[in-house]
Amino acid sequence: TSHRGLLETAHTFTTSCCSLQYSHHTNTNYWPEEEEEEMETAIGAASWLVGKVLNKLSNDLVSSYVASTELGFNSEQIKTKLKYMQGLLDAAQDRDVSSNRSSNRGLQSLLEDLSNKADEAEDVLDELHYFMIQDKLDGTTEAGPDLGDGLRGHALHGRHAARHTIGNWLPCFSCSRSRTQDDGCGTAIAITSNPHNATKSDSGDDGGCVLKLKFDRVAMSNKIKSVIESIHNLCDPVSDLLNKIPNNNTTITVQRLHTGSTVAQDKLYGRGAIFEKTINALTSGTYDGETLSVLPFVGPGGMGKTTFTQHLYNDKRVEEQFTVRVWVCVSTDFDVLNLTRQILRCIPAIEKEEHKCTVETANLDQLQKSIAERLKTKRFLIVLDDIWKCNSESDWNNLLAPFKRGETKGNMVLVTTRFPSIAHMVKTTDLVELHGLEPNDFLEFFEVCIFGHSKPVHYEDDLIDVARDIVKKLKGSPLAANTVGRLLRNNISREYWIRVLEKNEWQNAKNDDDIMPSLKISYDYLPFLLKKCFSYFALFPEDYKFYNLEITSFWTAIGIIDSSYQNDNNYLEELVDNGFLMKGVDRYDDQYYVMHDLLHELSRNVSSQECVNISSLSFSADNIPQSIRQLSITINDTYDESFEEEMGKLKGRLDIANLRTLMIFGLCNASIANVLKDTFEDLKGLRVLFIAINMPTSLPNNFSKLIHLQYLKIGSPYNLEMTLPSTLSRFYHLKFLDLQAWNGSRKLPRDISCLVNLRHFNSSKKLHSNIPEVGKMKCLQELKEFHVKKEGVGFELRELGELGELKGELRICNLETVASKGEASAAKLKNKKNLKGLKLVWGTEHQTIDDDVLDGLQPHPNLRVLGIINPGVAPCPRWLCGDISTKRLESLHLEGLSWCPLPAFEQLPHLSSLTLKNIAGLSVFGPGFSGVTERSFMHLKTLEFENMPELVEWVGEPNSHLFSRLESIKFGGCPLLSLFPFLECSGLFTNLCSLHIENCPKLSQFPPMPHTSTITDIHVKNDGSELLYDGQELRIEGYAGALTFHSMDKVEVMHITDVSHISFSDLQKLNSLRSLYFKKCDDMFSAEMADSVVICSVQKLGIQELCITGELFSKILKCFPALSQLTMGECKSLELLPVEDGGLLGLEMLQSFTGYNCGKLFSRWPKGEAGGGARAIKPFPTSLKELRIFLEPSMQSMGLLSNLTSLTSLTLSSCMELTMDGFSPLITVNLKKFAVDAMYSKQENMSIAGDLLSEIARSKLVRAGSFQLEEFLVDSISAVLTAPICSHLAASLHTLMFSSDERATTFTEEQEQALQLLTSLKNLEFHGCKNLQSLPQGLRDLSSLTKLTIGICEKILCIPPECFPASLKGLGVISCSPEQIEQARKLKESDPWFFVSVVSPFETY
Repeated sequence: TSHRGLLETAHTFTTSCCSLQYSHHTNTNYWPEEEEEEMETAIGAASWLVGKVLNKLSNDLVSSYVASTELGFNSEQIKTKLKYMQGLLDAAQDRDVSSNRSSNRGLQSLLEDLSNKADEAEDVLDELHYFMIQDKLDGTTEAGPDLGDGLRGHALHGRHAARHTIGNWLPCFSCSRSRTQDDGCGTAIAITSNPHNATKSDSGDDGGCVLKLKFDRVAMSNKIKSVIESIHNLCDPVSDLLNKIPNNNTTITVQRLHTGSTVAQDKLYGRGAIFEKTINALTSGTYDGETLSVLPFVGPGGMGKTTFTQHLYNDKRVEEQFTVRVWVCVSTDFDVLNLTRQILRCIPAIEKEEHKCTVETANLDQLQKSIAERLKTKRFLIVLDDIWKCNSESDWNNLLAPFKRGETKGNMVLVTTRFPSIAHMVKTTDLVELHGLEPNDFLEFFEVCIFGHSKPVHYEDDLIDVARDIVKKLKGSPLAANTVGRLLRNNISREYWIRVLEKNEWQNAKNDDDIMPSLKISYDYLPFLLKKCFSYFALFPEDYKFYNLEITSFWTAIGIIDSSYQNDNNYLEELVDNGFLMKGVDRYDDQYYVMHDLLHELSRNVSSQECVNISSLSFSADNIPQSIRQLSITINDTYDESFEEEMGKLKGRLDIANLRTLMIFGLCNASIANVLKDTFEDLKGLRVLFIAINMPTSLPNNFSKLIHLQYLKIGSPYNLEMTLPSTLSRFYHLKFLDLQAWNGSRKLPRDISCLVNLRHFNSSKKLHSNIPEVGKMKCLQELKEFHVKKEGVGFELRELGELGELKGELRICNLETVASKGEASAAKLKNKKNLKGLKLVWGTEHQTIDDDVLDGLQPHPNLRVLGIINPGVAPCPRWLCGDISTKRLESLHLEGLSWCPLPAFEQLPHLSSLTLKNIAGLSVFGPGFSGVTERSFMHLKTLEFENMPELVEWVGEPNSHLFSRLESIKFGGCPLLSLFPFLECSGLFTNLCSLHIENCPKLSQFPPMPHTSTITDIHVKNDGSELLYDGQELRIEGYAGALTFHSMDKVEVMHITDVSHISFSDLQKLNSLRSLYFKKCDDMFSAEMADSVVICSVQKLGIQELCITGELFSKILKCFPALSQLTMGECKSLELLPVEDGGLLGLEMLQSFTGYNCGKLFSRWPKGEAGGGARAIKPFPTSLKELRIFLEPSMQSMGLLSNLTSLTSLTLSSCMELTMDGFSPLITVNLKKFAVDAMYSKQENMSIAGDLLSEIARSKLVRAGSFQLEEFLVDSISAVLTAPICSHLAASLHTLMFSSDERATTFTEEQEQALQLLTSLKNLEFHGCKNLQSLPQGLRDLSSLTKLTIGICEKILCIPPECFPASLKGLGVISCSPEQIEQARKLKESDPWFFVSVVSPFETY
């Protein structure tokens, strides 16, 4: 049962890591701590579950049924008694539960019984409510209450009772399968009062309408009567014992370890950069403008905040800066008087002290005056370490009061805390967040924690790999390193370390200064419901991004959040404030929350009796508690045979029918899907289900009968046509439906509107617009798009009129089909007070039938965003022109209309965004035109004009306030526009951040750009010229306007194409420039370039289509001495000079070179031995690690590369004259990626790959099995598939690509055998092997192969799936024959779990 997990959690966790020491000042006869926690948890769980029952009884229909004559209960009396008991339970949470141990044990047992029954009651009442909803939808009264006023109820009850007397006893939830003796299966028992709504269906997943589940009145009445009587009988004894708990509150003192300023750790590991930055800020005058500044350091427990601050405090530079330094450990006792006393004791007394006082007896006023006097002329630094709470901002200001009265500037208070809410409250400057150490720094620190400064001699050989694996799990936490270090130093053996790693034994360490006890203190501080919220994060994978709607929907579905609670976001924010979550922003600017991995481990620990996530390949069912009610599985790539066995054990171990949550993360293959389907065939009580499927039969067997389901998230893979299960419409309790990851059919079940309790439907606009009769879903809070359709029933505007709870934004399309104002008014937009955004869209070709249609679409005055698109010749509606009713509008989009004048914008005081598109007749915009006045845009920030063929000018009054407020301006498709204020007075646009101008050819005379350092988004594109700037990257193509380089100090990447007015001295001004690319800009370079021009910041340089000589190129390279990456292409006249001093050899930091299609690049260089041999000058410096040369006929000798022994990646492609001359096998020793694909123009020229590989194999420099090559692209199958070569490649090669081998036709026996040596191979590809007739027969034995690709190999006529290894997950077929495409299609149809990708002129999927 669900409460059992709550009750057992505390016991299991606290015995493994007990970190709190409780001091109960009211009673000395207290329990052991774990028993006390069990009791507190039991009270909280009982209160929570009783509240859920009360919530069910608050429904009028349910309450009436309970009070019906056949049951005979007084529902109001029951609710009153439950409310009274809930009040006692809530009060008991604040009392001392440690007294009277024996009676409390009895109370705890009764609370378990009560929680059991409350849980059962919630289920049965929820079930009753389900059938009542079904009655309402069907117009029946099967589950209606008998109020004793007629024969209907008695007749119904008698009819149901009769079924039992003839042996047709059905359980209350009577959709179980009736099994036959022959095959053990049957059909679902169902009934409908509307036969025209019923079709043949077994599971209800055939796409048609589904049969309804049958209500058994007798069974339901018996179950309700039994559970209500049980609860009633428990109320009195529980209430009696609760009343006996003493009223005196429990005072809990958390004994935190005290800290001081003395540094215990002689070296600060991994914080060098932030440490120096902080020291510089403290000592260089950054804070000298203020009397007192507060700098907080915040981060999760165990991140080293105190250690970091100790090193700051004791740094000589800080000592010299501050005359007085004070360190106080605050911990959980934020008592202003006590803290003031501690601080005063640490401040040296002064002579003739006027306010001298006795610290122990003085009042706060005396203490503060003494502090102020002692610090009056001194600069001071105060550290308040480990603040856990601060009761109010007023307490904080009271503590700081004496420190603000001095005569000196630059005084500092440093605060450390694990709570972001405290850090934000106290800060006066940007706070410093401390997270985990970087991997290399953390490994160094970890080693010190184990060995000190003396590592054993066998460590590097035997233990360092295990140490690295442990380090990955600890996520950079210094406290975790200390915890595990203590464990590992006890036994320096590989076996012991591996055991610690595999069993995460540091989680069981229970000293106060170990990681889990330290983190758990924060958890213990949370209120009960917030603890519950935190504990359920255990179900999600590590590093999961939690979005507000998803997690709050989950909490609501399992009952933590009351569905009527409006401020759900508070729970997330409270967890952020308490340091359990961190905020982030994704690439779509949507906010998410993420949890540190160690806190995620904590959530798993504290919820271990109720929640479990199975993510290991080798989990053991025996280790999973039987009390688990919330279960999730993270799908891995592969599972061994034991997985099925363990899942079978799990099925027998857990009460599957009563699971509340089942979440499957990831898409599983057919075999795993069948295992999961068998394991969870008895599901019944789920509230939450997350699942991804490849076919409808992948759903759980009981999917159609999950009547308690409140949150369903279902996904499917791309390119697989599959319809949604029609039984979706049967989940009447469903509140949250997430189909965002559904990639199958966009067709919804036709009776989807039966989901009358659905609040949020997370899916595409297409699915939203396909809901027929959406007006039935009265609880729906978001509808992204609605399409008015005359041809189908259920898509009239009146459907929207029923949706009174809509929030967010709504887009209404096809309004050209609306014939009258009356029809438009039926949408009742005027009543939707929670709707924030509205877009009204007409088709581009239509005739307005009724000019008043827009009048009928009047929105509520609360609307913030409005768009009116393509209404044609319809006039401006009265609610927008004239006296505007939507005065709170913040954004207005008008498109495809001809209103004159435009709305009176001055009536929209909050308008911050205005978009005008395709407005007929608008030639001049600004004060005095089209109804615009100087007061029209008092708060406008964004202005956009697009497709305005008649707009000539935007006029503006001098010094207009509008200019200084504008942040974004966009013009697009305005061919006549020749003037706007920015061109004449750009200096007035002080807040402009974004300027976009496209296809406005008459706008040309721009001021120097960017005009200020605040603008970080510029896009000007006209007649082949373009300027693109985003603050960090600048692209210029044919743009002749002036540039202000001093305003672009943060530019890191610059592309210059076809311009001549930029000089190298301009580029020197860009201090942050890291990457620079030139194309078609010969005039920027000349032989007279000054030698003094040096740009040390540039690390990446690219040149393309430049007409320069080798001499000039050498001179250019001297400008960039720090180059690490160089790319040059299509420079037809460029010849690299063979010189010892200069050229590429002068670039000592160069690591990557790419050269292509230049033609003469190496024409001046000798070839291998003939040109001087090993001692000859080479083109490239020995520092090079990556080399790519392609389409370069002047690359004719491998000897040019013989000095590059550090290469990790080498690509030689389409170098048709390349020879083996001078090849040195040494260059391949460190290669991880190697591509040799010469693509000779003459067929008789054989690939040099064979000679290269043979030379490597013969060389004793690389022994078999030690080669590091991971990716290999080669143009010869026969050169690679030999035993000596494959022996060298076996250990590391995971990707092998054969390209353009036109000689190979089949695979010889020797080649087949050699292929089997490649035991690490995961990806095998064949491209352009035009004469290859078959795939290797030994494919099936490549047990690691996961992907096979065939491209432009037309003669391979057969792709036999029986030859594929079991590990293969995907097949790619590219530009192949129709026969291959057909085989791929059949393969995809035969096994939907197998991924098949086809790209060809005939078909793509």
